[in-house]
Amino acid sequence: MRISQKLEYACRALAQLAKRHDGRTITRLEELAQREAISGNFLVQILNDLRRGGLVESRRGKAGGYLLAKPPSDITLVEIAEAVDPALLANSVGTDGESGPAVRAVWDQLSEDLRRRFASVTLDQLIQSAGEPMFHI
Repeated sequence: MRISQKLEYACRALAQLAKRHDGRTITRLEELAQREAISGNFLVQILNDLRRGGLVESRRGKAGGYLLAKPPSDITLVEIAEAVDPALLANSVGTDGESGPAVRAVWDQLSEDLRRRFASVTLDQLIQSAGEPMFHI
């Protein structure tokens, strides 16, 4: 499956925020960008989308930064995708021609299956599945 870079970066930034989630710890933009090797300018755009989607909160000022708006267990991949890449889960297949409606029906079902699967995966599960990095000596 091919996902957009924007969605990938959103998941990575949210994973960083989830690792520090206690409801009050703020992470600075520069730290998020450095830890995940993401351009600060692009990350600001992504975080603004996530803020508008109700997934992160931002704090201004010298000690400002970002934190999750709700616990990682309450944030799903479908919410993340809808916030930063809503076209991913949309079905763009038309109904032209004799076979159009049948083809569209199949893609509608696949789209709904994918949406359900995205909705079943939480940010908490995402960071747990990543585990800790292994170091070999």
